[in-house]
Amino acid sequence: MTGLLPSREDFDLRPSTIRVDLLAGVTVGIVALPLALAFGVSSGAGPAAGLITAVVAGVVAALFGGSPVQVSGPTGAMAVVLAPIVAVHGSGSVALVAVLSGALVLIAGTARLGRLVGYLPWPVVEGFTLGIACIIFLQQIPPAVGTTASPGENPFLSAVEALTQVTIGTAAAWPLATVALVGAIMIVLPRLHRGLPASLFAVTVTTVLAEIVHAPLTRIGTLPSTLTPTLPHFSPGTIRDLSGAAIAVAALAAIESLLSARVAVTMTRGGPRVTPTHPDRELVGQGLASIASGLFGGMPATGAIARTAVNVRSGARTRLAAITHALVILLFLAIATAVVSRIPLAALAGVLMVTSLRMVPIGTVREVVRAGRSTAVTFAVTAAVTIAADLILAVEIGLLVAAFFALRHLARTTRARLDHLPGPSENGDQHIAVFRFEGAMFWGASERVLSEVANTAGNVLVVVLRMSRLHLLDATGAKALGHTIQELEARGITVLVKGVQDDHRRLLTATGALSSLHADHLFQSLDDAVTHARFHVQEALGTTRGPASG
Repeated sequence: MTGLLPSREDFDLRPSTIRVDLLAGVTVGIVALPLALAFGVSSGAGPAAGLITAVVAGVVAALFGGSPVQVSGPTGAMAVVLAPIVAVHGSGSVALVAVLSGALVLIAGTARLGRLVGYLPWPVVEGFTLGIACIIFLQQIPPAVGTTASPGENPFLSAVEALTQVTIGTAAAWPLATVALVGAIMIVLPRLHRGLPASLFAVTVTTVLAEIVHAPLTRIGTLPSTLTPTLPHFSPGTIRDLSGAAIAVAALAAIESLLSARVAVTMTRGGPRVTPTHPDRELVGQGLASIASGLFGGMPATGAIARTAVNVRSGARTRLAAITHALVILLFLAIATAVVSRIPLAALAGVLMVTSLRMVPIGTVREVVRAGRSTAVTFAVTAAVTIAADLILAVEIGLLVAAFFALRHLARTTRARLDHLPGPSENGDQHIAVFRFEGAMFWGASERVLSEVANTAGNVLVVVLRMSRLHLLDATGAKALGHTIQELEARGITVLVKGVQDDHRRLLTATGALSSLHADHLFQSLDDAVTHARFHVQEALGTTRGPASG
């Protein structure tokens, strides 16, 4: 368990490293502030919950997490999952969900389940991300046109309903103009100077202009100026009602955090030395972060890919950068709550719209399409289910689609090739058929492949089955092979088996597949098997050349 806890090696106290980490942390904190507010509002828990999560979870995850450069806090994916929970159970349920889901993620980490995320196929991850991006964008359309969405309503339907209510010259002009200004600043400013925090600059400009002209825009409202631990209200009935939601949130938190940490490792390759991610410790850290966030009235936390990317690009090397980012947000919370409370909700909607458009680069979509039809279908199905249903179901269906295509490909590469006999041709060789199995003899391919063997021409007297190149054999394949051997033997065709691997032999024996074979009809050498086959043919034709074993 000591490998899952913080240690002295987590920090580099050299002045040069500390300076780089502090600068990176300030940069990320400035970028994260408007996102924390926006995701808090988008989830339905409120802007204060977003700020609390960024501060509390940001520090705890940085200390206990498995990635030295991961930045944690509220995210768009988590906001998408929490919105329907808030619609059904109210905003007060978020803190309890954070504690419950955090406990589940913590258990997963201590059970060493962190490496399971490596089994998620790439098109499923990208489709999942595209679906989240679409939902985030659709969720912002109602506040962008000055309306509110019905709690728990499908984001697509809410967006369509909001757009049908818009008329030219109404109050929608102010929020639309705000969103347009935020979008323009966030797109243009990085092209002028990449080092400027475009989202914070955009929110600041629009807030100042809205105050100057007294724009009729809905504002964030009152925010807390201190952080106070608050035990979430709970009862056995409440925990039972929220257990399903907690499991879904925990699954998302684990998947998104580990994916973000994996992206961070990829980004740091070739740069300053950074300790690789420890996936189990990352789950422990994220679990503790969500529990701590819930105890302060915050949201469940996950690793944030966009903020982690900013952290890495800013030169972060240790956990000090992520801790600094949380302290920067805390500073804003302590001294600038009056200013932050005046930020228009439409400005945050604009920030999230631009953020969602950047979540899946066009180049990634192009790569998915070029990778082949199966990859593109898996990507599209996962994205569609994410938008139409929910994120966890989307991952499950995406995995099923990916598994279907993988198994289909595996079945198509499994075959029984008809080989030539080794050495010079001899009289009677036309009565011997040598089949070489390749690929995987499993339930998805065994019937097709073995039917080719069973339909051997009527003049064949001996069949040699070469199994040394068969890399996978399951119980269905073994049983089908046994039936094929029995069918051939019943037709008077002698079956010889060559090159059975040890693990395959155990399965064939357990399923009785070799029970109809003579003990001396199993060979390790093809030459020995063919010699034996020729003897049987000569014997059957009444032209025996001489003795042969068996």
